[in-house]
Amino acid sequence: MRLFGHGVRPCAPGEGAGRTMEMGEQSRTILVVDDDPDFLAQQQLQLEAAHYRVVTASGQQEAQAILDSCRPDLAILDLMMEDMDGGFILSYHLKQKHPQVPIILVTGVTSETRLQFTPAGREEQSWMKADAVLPKPVRFEQLKREIDRLLGT
Repeated sequence: MRLFGHGVRPCAPGEGAGRTMEMGEQSRTILVVDDDPDFLAQQQLQLEAAHYRVVTASGQQEAQAILDSCRPDLAILDLMMEDMDGGFILSYHLKQKHPQVPIILVTGVTSETRLQFTPAGREEQSWMKADAVLPKPVRFEQLKREIDRLLGT
């Protein structure tokens, strides 16, 4: 298997907590991190049906362990996990380690608190280290459009 900078290789099936498709069936790997097992399962099923290889983690710590050994093509991160800012911290570390990996932050902040959480421009998105922010509940069609845009497909 070919290594990517710093001895990190692309994520392979079987890494992370989630079930994955067999190698070769899908071309790009997406890391999905969320502490909601229903959200993880739903996204995994839909992404696999769209021909992505999926690696899942149920929290920041598990995701960081996965990222120590492999590099996904894209990451979908929940904003609030074990800690209120777990998604921010994880996206910061991911961009430090793999700056080329696009990140989509998904958040239930608005639905849970009624406070609007929408970055107004590039400056706000840059300190968040996210390439896109989507509110929960997120429709798969909306998520897929962002994935396609960020991966250039």
